[in-house]
Amino acid sequence: MLKTFSIGGIHPHENKLSVHQPIEVAKLPAKAIILLGQHIGAPAKPIVSKGDIVKVGTKIAEPVGFVSAAIHSSVNGKVAKIDSIIDVSGYAKPAIFIDVEGDEWEDVIDRSDTLIKECDLSSEEIIKKIADAGIVGLGGACFPTQIKLCPPPSYKAECVIINAVECEPYLTADHQLMLEHAEEIMVGITILMKAVKVNKAFIGIENNKTDAIALMTKIASTYAGIEVVPLKIKYPQGGEKQLIDAITKKQVSSGALPISTGAVVQNVGTAFAVYQAVQKNKPLFERVVTVTGKSLVKPSNLLVRIGTPIKELIDACGGLPEDTGKIVGGGPMMGKALMNIDVPTAKGSSGILILSSKEAKRGEMQTCIRCAKCVSVCPMGLEPYLLSALSENGDFERMENEKIMDCIECGSCQFTCPAYRPLLDFCRLGKAKVGAMIRARQTKK
Repeated sequence: MLKTFSIGGIHPHENKLSVHQPIEVAKLPAKAIILLGQHIGAPAKPIVSKGDIVKVGTKIAEPVGFVSAAIHSSVNGKVAKIDSIIDVSGYAKPAIFIDVEGDEWEDVIDRSDTLIKECDLSSEEIIKKIADAGIVGLGGACFPTQIKLCPPPSYKAECVIINAVECEPYLTADHQLMLEHAEEIMVGITILMKAVKVNKAFIGIENNKTDAIALMTKIASTYAGIEVVPLKIKYPQGGEKQLIDAITKKQVSSGALPISTGAVVQNVGTAFAVYQAVQKNKPLFERVVTVTGKSLVKPSNLLVRIGTPIKELIDACGGLPEDTGKIVGGGPMMGKALMNIDVPTAKGSSGILILSSKEAKRGEMQTCIRCAKCVSVCPMGLEPYLLSALSENGDFERMENEKIMDCIECGSCQFTCPAYRPLLDFCRLGKAKVGAMIRARQTKK
């Protein structure tokens, strides 16, 4: 029997339109716009100025504080300016604008296809290389990877879990990455195991990717301590806490860190990036992005230089369809609608989804009918109808008591609501308000 998590969950239409589309290298942009805040934590600090010449892989911004990540140029060219631009959040954020003048890479980067299996570095040396390369979680949260690999002294890592679930509808980037780079991913996993000093790793893959399961299982058999775990198809199984539950049957307590279960969770794309950083000296400046939609001429998986405007990716896939109603950064469940298509891609850009006007139209909000469907599907065991009502009425103190900070914003509640209530929207608003209250309290201490 296939494993899965124990609380809630749904199975939306998968719509994997770009499945088995080979990864294509996207065209270089004329201008790269590289955001300084591509990770959870403090934005990076620029170390270049207007007029500076940079190569592909040149560090252009350094981390600020403990929770931060380095930023590298994805292109070769001249720094045009350091200014702000609207990002996927809809707010203006600082960025470095680079006029592209070629494709010259830093000499230290190994651009060959030769697989390098052996890694003689110590745990500490591996973690430093990962930090220097600006690696972050590529599943969407963008947590700086080096921090996850250095758990607090009171916790001990027991295993590495690789998140290859890709449960979000439409997205296929991780699936295709496994099919084309399974061996490099496996070496990346062994490096992560060495970094956190464990001898066991699990790769969680949903059962709608049977070819990836077969390939990864075959290759894993030649690596000690790595096991592929096929999982039942259920959203949001790619959530960190849900994946830990599915594979180890351990629950992450409210307010606790995932490492409290002994598991260090990393995305499969992150494992590939770790291989490239440690074995090839390649910083994180490009990633695979799914560009998709039912009306799009050519749904695709593109290898994209970070900082490429989203408009150029859409053009590469046939252009914006006439019936476009909404463009989403990410998948339909957890992604965010974009204000415009000049938004640059970032380290966390897993997908670009184009919805038609019909698909994008929401049903008219009605009165809650107390059906409790939202409660039954919530993977965190919360009461979304209640949290939504509290948010709508501004009762944020009670929202905190009702554990709104445990919400993972998966959207399962809103997806299943027959009254078309914007439960996720209200929960997101309330969670942001409560988070600000908590930070204010901590500042006063």
